[in-house]
Amino acid sequence: MTDHRLKLDHLVIAARTLDEGAQFVAARFGVETAPGGAHPSMRTHNRLLNLWGGAYLEVIAADPSAAQAEAPRPRLFALDDPSMQRRLDEHGPQLVHWVARVDRPKSLARWREQYPARIPPVAAMSRGGNTWGLTVPDDGAFPAWQDAGDGVLPSLIQWDTPRHPSAALPETGIALRSLTGFHPHAQAVSEQLAWLGAAHLMRVEPTAGAPVLVAQFELPDGSTLTLGEAAEQAQARDEAARQAAKPRRAKKTETSASPESPAATD
Repeated sequence: MTDHRLKLDHLVIAARTLDEGAQFVAARFGVETAPGGAHPSMRTHNRLLNLWGGAYLEVIAADPSAAQAEAPRPRLFALDDPSMQRRLDEHGPQLVHWVARVDRPKSLARWREQYPARIPPVAAMSRGGNTWGLTVPDDGAFPAWQDAGDGVLPSLIQWDTPRHPSAALPETGIALRSLTGFHPHAQAVSEQLAWLGAAHLMRVEPTAGAPVLVAQFELPDGSTLTLGEAAEQAQARDEAARQAAKPRRAKKTETSASPESPAATD
């Protein structure tokens, strides 16, 4: 029996410029990204980092050298959205999205024709010798279901070329350990993931803050690295830091008031 569950294809890090994104990844992972290429129809370009298990990390940014069309379509992954541009201006490169792979014999284009309300249009894309179909809403926004998306629901991809791009990338020994999506409408996200056959790829948690992806990686030396942080995690971290600082301040005050201290005997 054919398993029609989706597979993780890649994670997406957006940046204002490709150089800025590449420097971010190199600083965090200790590994340089490999050249990717340009997506002429989307006016974007990318660099790639191999992940264990047939997936990869994509760094993507607007391509300033792309030819200007008379009526260009919006760039994918919300790169033309003013709110996304503000995020990148204020916080720098960051994990914003993920992409799930639809393998043949299932046809992504036919699947979309059957369920146009649940699957965005499939755009034909190319980079170098690779060609593929990718679900991209006409306005360039992230896929959504019942007003829930925001990068937490995946785009869908189907490769036309038999060799997956990760097979051509240098090995890094970096593995994705977990992917968690935090969203105010977590139930709608979970329902769409289950419908897509992708619920096994990401844990979904409710949040009172902004939607966010949190990915944890295992590095070759056995250490872990996390990209992204939910509002609740940030609050817990800040509170833990405040609590940890309290004993130090109290001890310092107690020491300075001691009769045996130099300040007390002068």
